[in-house]
Amino acid sequence: MSRAARRLLAAAGVFGLQWLIVGRLRIYGAYPDAVLLFLCWYALREGRRRGMLIGFGLGLAMDVAYGTWGTQVFVKTLIGFLVGQFPVEERASLVIRPQQALLGGGVVALLHNGLLVGLLALQTQATTEFLLLGLWIGSALYTAVVGAIVALFAQ
Repeated sequence: MSRAARRLLAAAGVFGLQWLIVGRLRIYGAYPDAVLLFLCWYALREGRRRGMLIGFGLGLAMDVAYGTWGTQVFVKTLIGFLVGQFPVEERASLVIRPQQALLGGGVVALLHNGLLVGLLALQTQATTEFLLLGLWIGSALYTAVVGAIVALFAQ
């Protein structure tokens, strides 16, 4: 099996894991985004073009699953592009330490969730405290902690 086929299969597996399990691990309404963590890892390894493509595909799958139609596609494609601007030179040596995952995952998740919450608020015309505290900040911190835990066990 080629490397591209393995990566696409891994992306489908991460999406399935997010949809079936990780998305249901809520703490006060906040939930981690495993798809975002995978997208960042993939974009760091492969660059901005492939990061945008996988971001588009994963965003489309999440839009279909969650019914947000277009919001996830736009945000995940943008994040794939932005993170892909900083690809690693030697792909074989990409080791992400837990501190890097916590800080980098937190920054990317804050940007991602901020855009997502803003677009969802415009789409639904909602103005609740939960959008700011729960979905934006809470889910971003939760995603960063999950990224650090995954990086801890992936070493």
